[in-house]
Amino acid sequence: MRLIILFVGFALFTQKSASAQEKWNLRSIVDYAMANNISVKQTEVQAKISALTYKQSKLSLYPNASFGGNTSVNNGNNQDPVTFARINETYLTAGMQLQTSIDIFNFYSKKNTIAANDWELKAAIANVGKIKNDIALSAANAYLQILLAKEQEKITLVQVAQTTQQLNITRKQVNAGALPELNAVQLEAQLALDSVNYITAKGNVTQSILNLKAFMNIDAAAPFEVETPPVESIPVDPIADLQPDNVYKLALTNQPLQQVNDFRLKAAEKSKAAAKASMYPSFAAFGGISSNFLSYNKKAVYDRVITSYVPTGLRANAGGGIYYDVQTPVYTQGNLLGYSKANSFSSQISNNLRQNIGLSVSVPIFNGGSLRTGYERSKLNINSLELQKQQDDQKLKQDIYQAYNASLIAFEKFNASAKSVSSSEQTYTFANKRFNVGMLSTFDLITSQNNFLRAKLEYTINQFDYVFKMKVLEFYKGQGLKL
Repeated sequence: MRLIILFVGFALFTQKSASAQEKWNLRSIVDYAMANNISVKQTEVQAKISALTYKQSKLSLYPNASFGGNTSVNNGNNQDPVTFARINETYLTAGMQLQTSIDIFNFYSKKNTIAANDWELKAAIANVGKIKNDIALSAANAYLQILLAKEQEKITLVQVAQTTQQLNITRKQVNAGALPELNAVQLEAQLALDSVNYITAKGNVTQSILNLKAFMNIDAAAPFEVETPPVESIPVDPIADLQPDNVYKLALTNQPLQQVNDFRLKAAEKSKAAAKASMYPSFAAFGGISSNFLSYNKKAVYDRVITSYVPTGLRANAGGGIYYDVQTPVYTQGNLLGYSKANSFSSQISNNLRQNIGLSVSVPIFNGGSLRTGYERSKLNINSLELQKQQDDQKLKQDIYQAYNASLIAFEKFNASAKSVSSSEQTYTFANKRFNVGMLSTFDLITSQNNFLRAKLEYTINQFDYVFKMKVLEFYKGQGLKL
């Protein structure tokens, strides 16, 4: 008996201590989940990638420019890169070049590509909104599940307290000899069952909190407590204001998924135009500037002295049948005339400067059918996106009509369960009075008490089920989530 009293007291104490912690409401839960959920972060990364793609495509309109340079040490028999004479020595050479090009006309291929990337960026941003909406709805559902679990916990705890009180009274009567021991044993069994129900309900609260933490990307071990407003205080729009036809018309304009489909379809149209333009000739202008530098050691320059002539084996016709042998002179090194050295870097760069400018045209003739295939694929992609949009719109309408029908059923069940609670409470009240005067068996009292408990639990479940289904309709209408 003392253990049961301590158990009930500990349960009440933990509820009071938990209320001292900082509590989360629906607004803070939804905001935190939309900012920290991993799925949201992943879609935000994809949106940033789309933004980079769009930015890069805009920069492609500007001219291309590149600068290159090289340097090398050469040895052996080479050609002088400046004078083009044959030399046999070690020298240092360097070169640099600046090149640029720009598209003049490509049948608006780049323009359409930029427009397509712009629509893809808008679709990526809208997709972030879609994921946030999904997370918000899931977080709201998890929050309501916590409220439901807490209500069930309260009901089962009250049941434990009531059964404990009945057992205390019955135990005194048994000890006084007014009632048989069987009555106390039956109530002890009922108290054990009520305790199990309470423990189960308390475990459901913990599980519901863990589910919500997962949506919010919060450490499972972190302290967490939610505000628990009475379900009766949660505002719900009249069902007459949530007719499915009107809700569907509004949802087509405010739901992010529908916006994503519209943006992607527009992007596909621009991609098709770009793919078609790639099959036509493109025109571009180009230009460049380059220069070379040569460095070598100081070289001596000698005079060349003819010492003799040697025949070459060739003969020259002088006319009249007269031929002369062709000879070549033989030189020897004469006096030192001076020394030669490479010009300065700046003068060589200036003297060896070369420029080029021109126009180019690229005409696709045959490329294995890749361009034509890409164009045909872009048209099929448009068809696929149109079908996807049609399918998503149909699913949205189906979901709204199902949510509306589920709301009607939940409302009827909620009203019916309210009547069941009222009648079960009256039955239990009468049964308790009869039991106290000895006109009702313990078994019948327990049966009446359990019926009352089931009615209250069913009423609570139906009440929260009705509220959530109405919130789903409000969400589709574009009102967001409010409790």
